[in-house]
Amino acid sequence: MQEYKNLVIIGTSHISVQSIREVSNFIEKNKPEIIALELDKKRFFALTQERKNDFRDVLIGSYIEKKLGRLVGVKPGSEMIKAIELAKKHNLAIALIDQDIQITLKKLTKISFKEKFKIFKDIIKGMLFKKEIVKFDLTKVPDEKLIDVLIGKVKKDYPEIYSILIKERNELMAKALNKIITLNKDKKILAIIGAGHEKEVVRIIRTLDSN
Repeated sequence: MQEYKNLVIIGTSHISVQSIREVSNFIEKNKPEIIALELDKKRFFALTQERKNDFRDVLIGSYIEKKLGRLVGVKPGSEMIKAIELAKKHNLAIALIDQDIQITLKKLTKISFKEKFKIFKDIIKGMLFKKEIVKFDLTKVPDEKLIDVLIGKVKKDYPEIYSILIKERNELMAKALNKIITLNKDKKILAIIGAGHEKEVVRIIRTLDSN
């Protein structure tokens, strides 16, 4: 969890029981006037309408996320669903700060053949992280050190995917949050984003605010 001015950011794991609890406890205790979510309109609709074939069925890694979610008994995106439920319960405003999923998917289809082949090869071999065996509790949010290691590996091994799924979205979400802060200086704001985005999003917001 990080704070900046009237903004609090909770970095979550989308299949973590800990994340659901942290989101719920913070909202119930602090009643932020605005809750910003790492969602776009399509994903918001998919989660709230409980569609069987939502955006996760087409994103890289979705299959793994669903399988891990079943292992810990948590549906992917449950912390977002909890935040939406509590926002409705307490009549709190919701802001969707992520990029349109269709734009992200379109960009992913245009990555180089070299990177597509590397991903395919690593998945087939079951060796996505073949040089390092990383163990952590799936029910909890990974610590910052582990997140940095994992993101660093994605950046090194799959630079195009890193740019599309992490770097570009960090910048977009930071700009959206900076705008919300600027327009709502007298309101408490909570942002719920993936833990892998939290550190960089805060850094970018600080940079934007200093310019």
